[in-house]
Amino acid sequence: MVTTSDTAAKDHARPAHQEPEPRPGPLSGDPATVGVPTFIVGSIALGLTLVGYVPSAAVGAPVAIILAATGIGQLVAAVWAAGIGQSAVASIFGIFTGFWLSYGILVLGLSHDWFSVPSDSATTTQALFLISWSVIVALLTLATLRLPAAYTLLFALIDAALALVLLATLQGSAELKTAGGYVVFTFAALGCYLFLHVMSLSTGGRGLPLGRPVLGR
Repeated sequence: MVTTSDTAAKDHARPAHQEPEPRPGPLSGDPATVGVPTFIVGSIALGLTLVGYVPSAAVGAPVAIILAATGIGQLVAAVWAAGIGQSAVASIFGIFTGFWLSYGILVLGLSHDWFSVPSDSATTTQALFLISWSVIVALLTLATLRLPAAYTLLFALIDAALALVLLATLQGSAELKTAGGYVVFTFAALGCYLFLHVMSLSTGGRGLPLGRPVLGR
């Protein structure tokens, strides 16, 4: 979700005798222009599923969006970021590539018995998924404390949603599942704000306020 402009300062001062900079090539620009909106659409689809917009049995409802749009979009953004040397951005989008793709595969695998998981182990299998990703997103949250506060808040909200859905899964609580869905909508809304920030910068405007980093540089 981090933009190139947020992780690397650009030097616009250039001596008068210096040759003009080359035109942007295919590996220039800001990968967040692809990564952020594809993250948002998957989050909205997941949130709608969690709050019960579709029947509880239709857990595969968001998978088409999550695999074909969000998973691929995150992968494109990760490769793009790596190609322009933005390691932190590539790491973030790469992590969420893994999250969204593995979520889609988990849902399809459990629904079609791809992994030979006994029915009485389905709950703990889902909990395993949620615990594993909660640890990674918590690490990511800590790793972004030197970035603008909006990014740290985004990842903290994702961790909160994972924790709520984990508790809902273990306790069989529809209320906690719904609460998790509303937290998903909250970080999707923050993602929309970040997308406007990204597009403003990409179209020659000024970025939106993102808050001071929790930790100074």
